[in-house]
Amino acid sequence: MSPAHPKKQPARLPSPFVTFPIAIGLCLIPLQIQAEDWPQWRGPARNGVSKETKLLKEWPKEGPKLLWQATDVGSGYSAPAVVGDSLYVLANEGMDSEFVQAHAVKDGRRAWRTPLGKVGPNIPQMNFAAARSTPTVDGDFIYALGSDGDVACLDIKTGNVQWKKNLRADFGGKPGDWAYAESPLIDGNTLVCTPGGTGATLVALNKKNGEVIWKCLTPEGDQAAFASAIAVETDGVRQYVQLLQKGLVGIDAKTGKLLWRYGKPVSRYGANIPTPLASDGTIYVGSAGTGGGAVKLKVQDGKVEAEQVYFESKLPTAIGGVVKVGDYLYGTTGQALLCIEFATGKLKWEDRAIGTASLCYADGRLYLHGENGDVALVEASPDSYREKGRFTPTAQPKHTLPMEKAWAYPAVANGRLYIRDHSSLWCYSIN
Repeated sequence: MSPAHPKKQPARLPSPFVTFPIAIGLCLIPLQIQAEDWPQWRGPARNGVSKETKLLKEWPKEGPKLLWQATDVGSGYSAPAVVGDSLYVLANEGMDSEFVQAHAVKDGRRAWRTPLGKVGPNIPQMNFAAARSTPTVDGDFIYALGSDGDVACLDIKTGNVQWKKNLRADFGGKPGDWAYAESPLIDGNTLVCTPGGTGATLVALNKKNGEVIWKCLTPEGDQAAFASAIAVETDGVRQYVQLLQKGLVGIDAKTGKLLWRYGKPVSRYGANIPTPLASDGTIYVGSAGTGGGAVKLKVQDGKVEAEQVYFESKLPTAIGGVVKVGDYLYGTTGQALLCIEFATGKLKWEDRAIGTASLCYADGRLYLHGENGDVALVEASPDSYREKGRFTPTAQPKHTLPMEKAWAYPAVANGRLYIRDHSSLWCYSIN
């Protein structure tokens, strides 16, 4: 999916005129610097990859230059969505106030804040109640899904609500033990999200007015898990792939019909969290405590089958997701960063690095935000682990819960790296 938003033009450097025609022609050739927004969960293509170039290949000992730190963001694990001069996050203050807010990219100052609803309930023994999902920016509007099931369309400039629904009240939604954590998918004029339960396992809404296009009810009536849906097209069949509490499913994008199910990736802890990753008709998926693996989608006579390619207990399954660079997949599990062959699942190398982490990729480098709060830059190479920088953000917030970690994903946009940990948001220059 590629949300519709203005694309920045490549920067052009002035060229001095000289007396020789050939030299004039050479000087008039602009230096192309690729910059890119980060408009939704896991970036432009929802796969953790940015096409930015001309970024730092190595960081100084103290890390990249800190441009600003905002400490009034509010609680939560939402990663920022960054478009142009603004960034957007979900956050909460207490259990009765969850909201969407906009900040200026220039200095981190808040531009507006719009209430969304209450914070969704969590199981008492592991109560990490907080805002979780990342808003999706699409043209002049923002689409957000709160942890209690409030889904809304907001004006990007003012934060005014255009329409709003609730997945529990309107669709009989049933989330997992840690409330809703999904980031809404915008595909053309369609918003896709996952109420869960026997009323509408998945639902497609008209993004302009919130009206129902279709409801998909799986035979099992799966609870919603904590992953986000992705759009996949294989041999002319467009579908939405989502990880539910009872496994991975493919849903026909036009009709909402269930096309296939793969039941292997079910977390032994009830924590089906990482968003699936698709490449060339193959889907990688991981589930905590169970394993990770890939299925190949095959289309014949309009029917789609998901054929297992591999599944292993020691492949990447951590909350921080995976990215694919070339023929290789990178992600963490347990306390190590792994590199595997995407096609076969064969391990190339593993390293403790900064431990379990969330990650994204840009310009030949992996950006890791460790659950311990540290940040690292690693070369994306199948040959070996090659760290190119590491630092600890200043003035980190304290985690009050014993098992709580720094779970927010990093984001790379327009030459800047954004790191979130609850009430703090850091912005670093990386070009």
